[in-house]
Amino acid sequence: MKRKKSFSVVLIVTIVIVICALGFITSLIGYKEFTSVLEKQYNNSAYEIAETVRSYLDADRLDEYLETGVKDDDYNRIEANLDQLVVTMNCNYIYVAKIRPDNLLETTYIFDSVNPWTGFDRYPLGYVATDMDPKYAEDTKHILETGGRAEQYLYTYTETEAHTTAGLGVTDSNGEVVAIIGVEKPMTSLVDARNTYVRDVVVAMLITIATAIILYIVFLHNFLVHPIREITDEAVRFAEDHSEIEGELKASKNRYEIGSLARSIRKMEGDINVYIKDLTRVTAEKERIGAELNVATQIQADMLPRIFPAFPDRNEFELFASMDPAKEVGGDFYDYFLVDQDHLALVMADVSGKGVPAALFMVIAKTLIKNSAQNGNSPSEILAYANEQLNEGNEAELFVTVWLAIIEISTGKGIAANAGHEAPVLKRAGGKYELQIYKHSPAVATIDGIHFRQHEFEIFPGDEIFVYTDGVPEATNANEELYGNDRMLDVLNRNLDASPQKLLSEVREDIEKFVGDAPQFDDITMLSFHYYGPGHVPEEENNNA
Repeated sequence: MKRKKSFSVVLIVTIVIVICALGFITSLIGYKEFTSVLEKQYNNSAYEIAETVRSYLDADRLDEYLETGVKDDDYNRIEANLDQLVVTMNCNYIYVAKIRPDNLLETTYIFDSVNPWTGFDRYPLGYVATDMDPKYAEDTKHILETGGRAEQYLYTYTETEAHTTAGLGVTDSNGEVVAIIGVEKPMTSLVDARNTYVRDVVVAMLITIATAIILYIVFLHNFLVHPIREITDEAVRFAEDHSEIEGELKASKNRYEIGSLARSIRKMEGDINVYIKDLTRVTAEKERIGAELNVATQIQADMLPRIFPAFPDRNEFELFASMDPAKEVGGDFYDYFLVDQDHLALVMADVSGKGVPAALFMVIAKTLIKNSAQNGNSPSEILAYANEQLNEGNEAELFVTVWLAIIEISTGKGIAANAGHEAPVLKRAGGKYELQIYKHSPAVATIDGIHFRQHEFEIFPGDEIFVYTDGVPEATNANEELYGNDRMLDVLNRNLDASPQKLLSEVREDIEKFVGDAPQFDDITMLSFHYYGPGHVPEEENNNA
């Protein structure tokens, strides 16, 4: 009578085959990964040594050593350091050599430090070797082209030793690759570590197979399949309606990972519901803050004079100003106002920092400057007063750079003071825009009790003044290049006859073209003032006459 096959035997044999296959595959992958990690560690160590070697070298003198063949004190010092390093860091050898791009297999040695344990002698200065392994040619070419590392990890295994080689370029002060550093480091513990790994993995795999056979049948149904099905059903149900069930899942009583998973599912359901409620609240709060920031933006914009023409009944001059904040609210500000019927004040300022703190500081600074100016004070006195007031309780250590001028409209004579601000730009009638460079005082709110410099100047009919904040020259494109004063002057001088409003529009358009898609990091604020002088009749009135 033929004996029936036992299903449990078939099941056990199947599990043994599957586990052995998985164990073998896992062990093989682990073996390769383990080896790769050790190799990379050794290789990184070799490159760290190569970086140290590069720090010892004076790259600009390497060719000189080869050309003259003379070993001076610097050469001997470097060679001594390399000799010490090759022993201290347990390397086979460290060399610095010249390799020409047209002959990648020829190596001309500049420095060669050899560990005594290798039994080899060092190559002397200028020695030419032609025995480089051709398989290193592509890596050598890459190093010569980039000045960096080899593209791949370099390893060599022999019957007696395994070692890794680091190849690193040396560039001179002109950015030219003048030499290659080579470091060969033995991987002394790699073979032993791999053998230990294989032994441990085989033992662990056998234990795992035996344990799996014993526990599989007992735990398969009672502790695995049914609890997972219960957890899956609960996850599907919660995904559909997000409602919590009363009590715990039966699988939660499981003492193993399945029980932890069941309890985690129940906790996750509660956490998700709380998160949804919190997200709803946070979203509402974010919308409220956004609305308040929009109001703050509008309030700040309303504080800056924005009605143009600024003084429609005054024909002696024309001006226009603009401010584009980097955030919802900014720290830059400008101002212009009549001190009296014959004196006009122009202000351009930049508060340190960004956002709401800078905006609040800006409001106070603007108010102090305007109030002091309308009391008839000079620019020096105005800045001194603002400095005294702003320094009180300035725990945030904010400060403001200010350019301030008061111009006598009837004569064109004026007094200006610059507290750490950008240099103004002046165009004389018929001339070009030029930076006005002179000594500045420190920014306002940096030092108590200082005296701010002021100087007299005079403008004539047809002259123009252009002032701005550092957001203009420091506008940055995606390549981290600054817009700069030269580009600013160039666009100004391409628009010599433009009105103040047109001029600012051209500058802003040129900045946007330069910056491209890069984000705006600083407020961009500008003011253009054109002086016509007394008795000027606008062109429209001349045409009407």
